[in-house]
Amino acid sequence: MAVETDVLDELHRLRTRIPRLTGSLAATVDGLVLAHDVPETEPEGLAALTAAALGVAHRMADAAARGEFRELLMRGTEGYVATYAAGPTAVLTLLADGRVNVGRLHLEGRRSGARIADLVATHVGLGRNRHGDPPRTPEPRTTTPADAARPIGTLPVRTPQRPQPGGHR
Repeated sequence: MAVETDVLDELHRLRTRIPRLTGSLAATVDGLVLAHDVPETEPEGLAALTAAALGVAHRMADAAARGEFRELLMRGTEGYVATYAAGPTAVLTLLADGRVNVGRLHLEGRRSGARIADLVATHVGLGRNRHGDPPRTPEPRTTTPADAARPIGTLPVRTPQRPQPGGHR
């Protein structure tokens, strides 16, 4: 598949731009590997965990009213795991040792996420339009009830309805 080769090339370029980067993975938001450069790590498992973390991050951003997901950073005793949005259908996860320049990791991770988003969009027929603008992000579809988006432990808030102009209630 051509998108796999192009995304893998981008992951390899990341290695040269980020000293102390130990691995990278591009996956779909539902956990399917697009391309990877993760020696000593099982890519399918990392992609599945990335999808799970992404789901929690979306819920947390929504519950805290922080807008759409952009990135997630986890620091462990041996280094960092950083996940970046790569358009509406893909995600980029980077592994780095504890001495990485986190600012550089973010800068390059965000840039590569945008490049991967463009590559994926181009390969699925959603490339830039004739004006050079990227495709509009479709609204996510949900199959959960409206109450499921409410943070756990909260009650629904009912707001009084306003009278319609020119009519009576």
